[in-house]
Amino acid sequence: MQHRIIVLGAGYTGATAAGRLARRLRREDVAITLVNAEADFVERVRMHQLATGQDLPPRPLDAMFTGTGVSLKLARVTAVDAERRAVTVTGERGTREELPYDTLVYALGSGWHDQGVPGVAEHAHDIANRPGALRLRARLADLGAGAPVIVVGGGLTGLEAATELAEARPDLDVVLAVRGGLGDGLSAKGRRHLREVCDRLGVTVHEHTAVDAVAAGHVTTAAGASLPSEATVWTAGFAVHPIARATTLETGDNGQIVVDRSMRSVSHPQVYAIGDAALAMGPGDKPLRMSCASGVPAAWQAADAIAARLSGGKVPVTPVRYYQQCISLGRGDGLIQFVTADDRAVDRALTGRLAARYKEAICKAATWGVAHPLLVPSRARRVVPRQERAGEAVAGTAL
Repeated sequence: MQHRIIVLGAGYTGATAAGRLARRLRREDVAITLVNAEADFVERVRMHQLATGQDLPPRPLDAMFTGTGVSLKLARVTAVDAERRAVTVTGERGTREELPYDTLVYALGSGWHDQGVPGVAEHAHDIANRPGALRLRARLADLGAGAPVIVVGGGLTGLEAATELAEARPDLDVVLAVRGGLGDGLSAKGRRHLREVCDRLGVTVHEHTAVDAVAAGHVTTAAGASLPSEATVWTAGFAVHPIARATTLETGDNGQIVVDRSMRSVSHPQVYAIGDAALAMGPGDKPLRMSCASGVPAAWQAADAIAARLSGGKVPVTPVRYYQQCISLGRGDGLIQFVTADDRAVDRALTGRLAARYKEAICKAATWGVAHPLLVPSRARRVVPRQERAGEAVAGTAL
């Protein structure tokens, strides 16, 4: 019988893992199923572009995985039973189905996090996914000149959203509210360039400003100030998909699945978690941050570990480390902040148009890697029957 591998989620990490597994293992030995709620691959790192009116080319998943041996199933994941090794999904017509697995790769990712702030869910917009970005796009199209728009959050997503919006719609009054200082965590050069870009684009920055409530036409700060806003964009963090917390899988306080260095669940060895869904430790024993920079290498690690264990080979463990933080500041400007392995800023930074091109090249490379899984050379391995694997003499022993 074929070894059944189910990958949940076809974002950067899930799609990358599915494609890499298809290269690493022989089709006659494994059945790889990729489950996703949408038919297209979503370039999440470009949602701020979509929200500001730019059109992104469609990337159908079925076309991406044609000829790979990966079976695409369009459905929404509603439950995971880690004890019975089964996933429950709901199809496009509301039909429920149970999918049994031998190995599960959990890559359901994350969505926006309202942080429990009153009014966010009712009145704010998010750009954590395509539906949210499209809703914001429609709202922005209705706004006239001079309308105030507030972006809440000074992380990379907030910086990209505010500058992209200010460049695309210079007629709007774009405000950025950050809890700390502008560009906290960047180098001095990075902070200086970021401030220059905000000044040039006309972005009003409120530093050391926490937003305590969001209403239809304004936000209220912790200091009691009321700031007018015809569209509030909430980028103050991400929350993982809630399904994992409802399972018997060991999770951290925020619902991420706790994994070892090979991205394998510490409580259920048949399950691997990657991307934002995983609580994985990086250099300096610091948790990897939710990002594409963490997720794609984690997907490589998980796929290679699964292939090695199934083929009886040595499991490679390549530490996930960081090299840079890439920030687009509109279409013609950017900031590449070089960092240590554990993601701390160093003095070196690339800015301006060259940085914008650098960021664009990285985005295109990430998408190309997902869209062309068979063009990366790799030797497929034969799956060794369980009873033949070293240290696994009894059928049914965990992978």
